[in-house]
Amino acid sequence: MMALLGSSRRNGNTEYLVNKALQDIDHKTIYLLENEIKPIVDKRHANENFSDVNDDYERLFLEFLKHDTLFFVTPLYWFGMSGQLKNFIDRWSQYLRDNRFDFKEEMKKKKAYVIVVGNNPDPKISALPLIQQFDYIFNYVGIEFVDYIIGKANKPNEILKDSSALKKANLWNEKLKSSTVK
Repeated sequence: MMALLGSSRRNGNTEYLVNKALQDIDHKTIYLLENEIKPIVDKRHANENFSDVNDDYERLFLEFLKHDTLFFVTPLYWFGMSGQLKNFIDRWSQYLRDNRFDFKEEMKKKKAYVIVVGNNPDPKISALPLIQQFDYIFNYVGIEFVDYIIGKANKPNEILKDSSALKKANLWNEKLKSSTVK
């Protein structure tokens, strides 16, 4: 299992929820903020291939490919995912065309969970277009979209007041623990 944290700070509300969901479960956490991921230079319709990019993306992408259960974790920034997470996903366009990988076959082996935390207007409504965007992204590449949590919080630790988000994270934890026990 892998958690991709798209927050622009550590120890935030989204991180709290994913830690709750993955408590006592072996997983890898990637803090996208602590890695350099350059925006994509789109060459899908150019004669030349995508150029090599000198950043941390390929190392992160290779680690990403090792995991079958993925958690995409982001605050609701201007009614979308964080820039860090968007850059990570945008770069998939480059790897869809990279002959070293059978990108869509690899993605078909994966399951995705999404955690989004926002504040105002009510994120239980205003984050739904982002959930739909994740659904479209996952459908396009063949990832199974398992479930999502939308939390309501702004200031540090404010997520502790969102009992429904906490309850769902605990439920995920119980289900994930029981599915990993063999």
